Amino acid sequence: MNINGPIIVIEDDLEDQFLIGETFKNLPYDNEVLFFEDGIKAMEFLDSTDSKPLLILSDINMPKMSGQEIRDIVHNHEQPDIKCIPYLFFTTDAHRESVMDAYSSSIQGFFKKPASYEDFENTIRTIVDYWKGCISPAEYF
Repeated sequence: MNINGPIIVIEDDLEDQFLIGETFKNLPYDNEVLFFEDGIKAMEFLDSTDSKPLLILSDINMPKMSGQEIRDIVHNHEQPDIKCIPYLFFTTDAHRESVMDAYSSSIQGFFKKPASYEDFENTIRTIVDYWKGCISPAEYF
């Protein structure tokens, strides 16, 4: 994990992409925010770059590949620096089954997208501040 690395957002909804992007513009982080509309494109990026992301924020329900499927690929990746990227769900789907499935597969966080912009911004700030202060095994690769 690289505290100055990009933040990967896997989100198929363009309105949510816009809201997340605007939120990051209003927060004091210099991290580049990279948007991918599906997990296939995100994995292509991770497999082809030397960049070490700070974290991955992912929706759960997406076409082509679910957030859980993408998480499984990241978690089981052969490259330790990809395997160790913190993977968090940031979604409107916070049903019991989704939460239980996520945590049973070692997700590092599960956040429901808040309805108000202020709460949305506070949630993003909480996530990023936590991971910027956290130590990860990836720091030793």
